[in-house]
Amino acid sequence: MSVNRWRGEVALSVGGVSRTMRLTLQALAELEEVLGTGAVSELVGRFERGAFSAGDLMALLHAGLRGGGWDIDRAGFAALDLDGSPVALAEAGARLLAAAFVPEGARAGAAGDAP
Repeated sequence: MSVNRWRGEVALSVGGVSRTMRLTLQALAELEEVLGTGAVSELVGRFERGAFSAGDLMALLHAGLRGGGWDIDRAGFAALDLDGSPVALAEAGARLLAAAFVPEGARAGAAGDAP
């Protein structure tokens, strides 16, 4: 599966299947609600400082998958077999945040940002 970086899409492998993640406005609103934060910028700040929790990462990846078009609830997501190490999953989450919030010109050539 090919992701469209111009739409802010990032791939995540789940059970050997490549899935598209994207932080739509609805996904961001759901993420704020789940995390109980006043703004997603708080989550972005935690990622920038390396101070995010496993729960933050799980909520982010779930929101990204939902924004990418996969209608999966939290319980279903929690039962998934996410491929990759915790570090690889954190990197996917960081790419997802960058795709949503970093201006395109600043992202050009970033790792995992291939068309």
